[in-house]
Amino acid sequence: MEDKKSYLQKMADQLKEWDTKIDELKAKADKAKTEAKSDLLKQIDELLVKKEKIRNKMKQLQAAGDGSWNDMKTGVEKSWEELKGAFSKASARFN
Repeated sequence: MEDKKSYLQKMADQLKEWDTKIDELKAKADKAKTEAKSDLLKQIDELLVKKEKIRNKMKQLQAAGDGSWNDMKTGVEKSWEELKGAFSKASARFN
């Protein structure tokens, strides 16, 4: 089982990767036609909200005691899956 510090570092690294992916979507949105651009920007905003939710959960996880962090980890994982699903939906518009 992975320890809390390693898990938080892995999540922080993955969030950096998502920052890059979201920036790529923003660049595609800038090149899109008006209607598609508006829709994609809305989806990007949703991604940013979900990403911020993960950051907040990670802060809570960092502050959690060693005994309760595994329970909180489940919430982070759920939020992570929501972010991945939202990203897939947003990126599908351009593939």
